[in-house]
Amino acid sequence: MPSDLNAWQLIVTGDATLFAIVRLSLAVSLSAALIAAVIAMPLGALLALTRFPGRAALVVLLNAMMGLPPVVVGLAVYLLLSRSGPLGTMGILFTPTAMVIAQTILIVPIIAALTRQTVEDLWVEYRDELNAMDVGPVGRMATLLWDARYSLLTALLAGFGRAAAEVGAVMIVGGNIDGFTRTMTTAIALETSKGDLPLAMGLGLVLVVLVLAINAAAWGARLWSERQAG
Repeated sequence: MPSDLNAWQLIVTGDATLFAIVRLSLAVSLSAALIAAVIAMPLGALLALTRFPGRAALVVLLNAMMGLPPVVVGLAVYLLLSRSGPLGTMGILFTPTAMVIAQTILIVPIIAALTRQTVEDLWVEYRDELNAMDVGPVGRMATLLWDARYSLLTALLAGFGRAAAEVGAVMIVGGNIDGFTRTMTTAIALETSKGDLPLAMGLGLVLVVLVLAINAAAWGARLWSERQAG
C-alpha cells in the first residue's frame, strides 16, 4: 500500500524524473507512428488496389511481420547503426533517433496491413463508381484513403499503442540512458530490478492510462466513422 501511495504522489506532485521519462516516451512513439503512417498507408493502399505477380506472398509476409519480435528488430537496427555497421558513420546509436527508427520498423507492418484490409474492403464498394468516373490509380488511392480516414485513425492508434508499449528494441538501440533515452517501459524494467517500486508503479499507472486512452480513442473513431457512413 505505501508503494501505491508513493506512486500516486509522484504523479500528483508532477515528479520531474517521471514526467521527463513520459515526455520522451511520447515524443519517440508519436514520431515513429507519424513516420510509419507516411510509409505504411500508401503501401497498404497500393497492395489493396493493384494486382501483380507475388502480391499474395507479399500480403502474407506483411501480415506475418505484424508479429515481428522486438528484440530481433532491435538487434538488426543495432547492427546497422553500430560503428562497424553500414550506417555507423551517422553516430545515432543510443539516441532517441535510433529508438524512433526501431519503433517505426516495428509498426509499419501493423499500419500497412490494417490499411490494406480497410482500403480493399472499401474498393469493393466504390469500384464501379470510380471506374465509371475514369479515376486514375493515384486518384483512387487518395479517394479511398480519405474516405477511410476514420478507420485508418484506428490503425494509426494501434501502431502508436504498439510503439508506446515496446521495451526490447528501444532498450537495445537506446541503451536506457538516464535522462536521454530512458522510456516508460525501459524505466519500469530497470526501477523494478533496483527495487524502486514507487517510480516503477507511477510509470506503470501512466502507461496503463495511456493505453486505455488510445483504445478509447480508437473505439470513438470507429463509432464516429460508422455514424458518418450511416
